[in-house]
Amino acid sequence: MTENFESTKPEQLKNFVGKHFIYTYDNGWQYEMYIKNDRTIDYRIHSGMVGGRWVRDQLVHLVRLSDDICKVSWDEPTGTTVSVAVNFSERFVHGVIFFPQWIAREPEKTVCFQNDHLDQIKQYRDNGPTYPKLVIDEFATLTFVEDAGVDDETVVACGPAELPEGYASRRN
Repeated sequence: MTENFESTKPEQLKNFVGKHFIYTYDNGWQYEMYIKNDRTIDYRIHSGMVGGRWVRDQLVHLVRLSDDICKVSWDEPTGTTVSVAVNFSERFVHGVIFFPQWIAREPEKTVCFQNDHLDQIKQYRDNGPTYPKLVIDEFATLTFVEDAGVDDETVVACGPAELPEGYASRRN
């Protein structure tokens, strides 16, 4: 599947590929994303409903909206759909998360390193229920941004609980 999945215009994505950033939603939830390449991201969730969850090599649709703004959208094996617009120049994010009902009821089932639990996650998803979706539509502040380069497997290499003290509270 991955060999057929490409960004719409990879040549337009050079400003975004390799970006690693931490952002905090207005509701207090804190997330971290690494745009690993023009097709995949790695991410960690530091706090919120599914805080502690982390994922590597999530296939995404990445598009350029302007020189400083991109949109990253994906559909997870959990049945969750996400779309995040990142404005690097003004340092804010707008995200919409569509959680299936099974996650709204039991979010703790997804708090793991998803890559090691795909069969179980898919079983939860298939057992449902999926509807009604819990829609989280929030703005966030971009608190930390760095260029980490392309395809660096060390950027998101462990779960949030394994990070050094103060990691997620860094500011720049």
